[in-house]
Amino acid sequence: MFGFEKLEVWQKAIDFADTVYLVTRYFPADERFGLTNQMRRAAVSISSNIAEGSARISKKDFARFIEIATGSLYEVISQGFIGRNQGFLRPDEFSRLYTAAEEQGRMLSGLRRSLLPED
Repeated sequence: MFGFEKLEVWQKAIDFADTVYLVTRYFPADERFGLTNQMRRAAVSISSNIAEGSARISKKDFARFIEIATGSLYEVISQGFIGRNQGFLRPDEFSRLYTAAEEQGRMLSGLRRSLLPED
């Protein structure tokens, strides 16, 4: 088992990516290489950056990867708004995505704070 697999924040990021895949499954076919792909790639990037960052020697480097993961999370939410506005996401799907993103964001923020020394 790799160390990152033990991190709850990584486990939740995998769950979040599963949620993104689920809610984008029925996006229009002409969005397959557009919004669908963008949202999925950004969602996958979250867990990937947590995993990659955990292999870094310094906590500062790990924290930087957590910042990148957070940026990817925000990207998914921004794209989710577009998907909702275009009618690709039902309100309940958007709500599910948004709620999961809020939890993921809190966890990423907490991990980042734990890695960086206080000023």
